[in-house]
Amino acid sequence: MGLCGWHLASLIGAALFGGYALATAAGIFIAAVLPIPSGPAALTGNLLSFMVYTGAIIWAFSMQKPARAWLFFLLASALLTCIGLALQG
Repeated sequence: MGLCGWHLASLIGAALFGGYALATAAGIFIAAVLPIPSGPAALTGNLLSFMVYTGAIIWAFSMQKPARAWLFFLLASALLTCIGLALQG
């Protein structure tokens, strides 16, 4: 069974919006973890988040069930954001 209709639309939404949320959370986390001043750390985290976003989109389209992709993006984004903000102080 191929993806069509609402399943495909949900998968595209998960890839675009969930991937963006994950990339943003990864940028926050990376900036908090790096042992360099905050300016270069934020820049590095932002640049590396583009790689995370690309990987998230590719991964989302490898899933057969959009709900699994949405759940992963939601949980991973929340976890990375909470850890990143806690480490920043």
